[in-house]
Amino acid sequence: MQTIAAFDFDGTLTTKDTLWEFLKFSQTKIQLGIGLLLVSPWLAAYFLKLIPNDRAKEKLFSQFFKGWSYNRFHEACTCFSARIDKVLRPSAMHILQSHQVQGYAIYIVSASIENWIIPWAQSKDIQVVATQIETDFSNHLTGKFRSKNCYGAEKVRRLSVLFPNRSDYYIYAYGDSRGDQAMIDYADQGYLIHEIV
Repeated sequence: MQTIAAFDFDGTLTTKDTLWEFLKFSQTKIQLGIGLLLVSPWLAAYFLKLIPNDRAKEKLFSQFFKGWSYNRFHEACTCFSARIDKVLRPSAMHILQSHQVQGYAIYIVSASIENWIIPWAQSKDIQVVATQIETDFSNHLTGKFRSKNCYGAEKVRRLSVLFPNRSDYYIYAYGDSRGDQAMIDYADQGYLIHEIV
């Protein structure tokens, strides 16, 4: 039986939300301020529970990155990923590394965009399951997601696609919020990170 350790990223392996950190990294203060103002009705609707998480997040992403060339976005993500080490949660990384020593397959299962997680994860032999972005025929970002936002039940669905014969796998899962609860419940051993660190 293969053992898999699945980790949420933002708030679990990191101490900060990397979408917000990436916005600050990739935008000037003026661009960030104007963009947040323009998207604020959608954010307000989300906080009032009038629209779901994935719709608000896609609107936010579109506001800042629609029209970017894929190469420009990829380069920004690669540069940003070099900063991830500065926002890691040491105690959570210790758990991850201990599972690596045990020979478990390590997966990050995250609602964040895969493009800025993958460069960091590849250097540490970690696989990534995350939200994917859409590009148009000219390889520019449409502002939409190509996959579903990897949040809540979508985390379980994505793991099920990768590992369809559930009885063949023993799964550990770690998260920090309600968006991780479905994955935690699906695992053989699931933990909210604040309960163990």
